[in-house]
Amino acid sequence: MRAIMTPREAARYLGLHIITIYRLVKAGSIPGFKIGGQWRFKKDLLDEWIKGKIRINSQPPPINEKSDE
Repeated sequence: MRAIMTPREAARYLGLHIITIYRLVKAGSIPGFKIGGQWRFKKDLLDEWIKGKIRINSQPPPINEKSDE
């Protein structure tokens, strides 16, 4: 896999639809950058993004404590 990927390559790498890639990058949810008006993705940044998602999803949900107010 190349170090710099097109949206189509990033979608294939992540197992997502290309429209989902565009939606995520436009929302700032996934790391990407534009070169000459075209989106590009660094593989190592995508790997870090995935690791962050794994950490977030593996944390136990917060405990809802009711206060006696």
